[in-house]
Amino acid sequence: MFFQETAHERFFKPDKELTKFISIVAYRERVANAEEDIMKISKNDALIWFDFFSELTEEEEISVKHEEIIYATFAQIEAAIDYRNEKLMSEIKGLKTLENRTFFVGNENKFPKGCRSCLLGTGLGAIRKTNRCNLDCKFCYNYGQLEGIPPIGEGMWEIGGTKFYEKDIDLLLSIHQKPTGIAYVYLEPFMEIEKYYTFIKKFSDAGIYQHLYTNGTLATEDKLKALGEAGLNEIRFNLGASKCSDKVIENIRIAKKHIKNVGVETPMTPDFFQTFFKKKKAILDTKLDFINCAELHLNENNIGNYYGENMYISRLGYISPIWSRELTLKFMKMADEENWDLVVHDCSNNTKFARDLNLSSKEGQWFGASNYACEFSRIPFEVFIPILNDENFNFLSEEELPEGYKPLMVSY
Repeated sequence: MFFQETAHERFFKPDKELTKFISIVAYRERVANAEEDIMKISKNDALIWFDFFSELTEEEEISVKHEEIIYATFAQIEAAIDYRNEKLMSEIKGLKTLENRTFFVGNENKFPKGCRSCLLGTGLGAIRKTNRCNLDCKFCYNYGQLEGIPPIGEGMWEIGGTKFYEKDIDLLLSIHQKPTGIAYVYLEPFMEIEKYYTFIKKFSDAGIYQHLYTNGTLATEDKLKALGEAGLNEIRFNLGASKCSDKVIENIRIAKKHIKNVGVETPMTPDFFQTFFKKKKAILDTKLDFINCAELHLNENNIGNYYGENMYISRLGYISPIWSRELTLKFMKMADEENWDLVVHDCSNNTKFARDLNLSSKEGQWFGASNYACEFSRIPFEVFIPILNDENFNFLSEEELPEGYKPLMVSY
């Protein structure tokens, strides 16, 4: 058992000369360019250390050596995940890529233009209006916070972090370069969809591609028709939010009558995977154009809904259950083998990494700049305990830790 002393005394005291944290950038560079120098920590040692890290208080600092151990563990987990996913990808005969920025299967003419704009164009131009939602999905990034989300402002819209009245849009378009696409995001726009029609028409008249996200439960034919007449180019239904309800499936079919590009975008979860295949025929019969399978990533609001699942951290950024992308790749394989007449898009953490790099390059930021980052102020070490405890999950290779890095197990 451990000494019953402070956390650092239980293992080692940090070297006073090594007080600065190792930067994530330096770590990534070392991983990419000097693979032979990677500390290939064993799963058992990683478990011992992460059990220790999970007991640290907020006042106890992470030392440089601790960071090296943490990053080594994350690299080992991520390498094993990559290996598993690459094996699944190798089994998809019709796998395609969009300029090496993402993967998909199916008719590339149906690849969503909103995603093309995001990955190849000026980036995801997000427009926010609504601060409410009629559902409370456990995968939502605002889970448990829906009653406290402040409004954008009466009669106002948020674009690029700035508040605009509709009358300001002509000024905005006359000054800024027109984006290749914009997206109406955040909560449920059909809570007040009537306010969107004239706004959408203004951007449509300017020749800007527009897509909108919805859970689909409040949609009606009249409202979908009005959106199409206003000039909305694409609509995406979060089918997982309604557990693939028959009402939303019918609304997808109706949307195809009025809006040119119609698809599904939902976080890939076991619930969605199972429910989709129970209703596969009805969903495919709507003649939708695409299914974006988003790799579920977690934040401080929703991670509690997934405690106990096997997690990994991608590039020291997004934290996700490992089953999310695995299910997406299995989903894509079935779509490919059955020749579904649509696109199934692997909107993975890798895709989001490419998305943010594309956006920063179009914004003229410095080489390598990106907003891709971890969404936790402090790493939740405890969520990685299950994967390190899982006897069916193995690291690709392991080596003994160097002296000074080994956990000291002391009996007394």
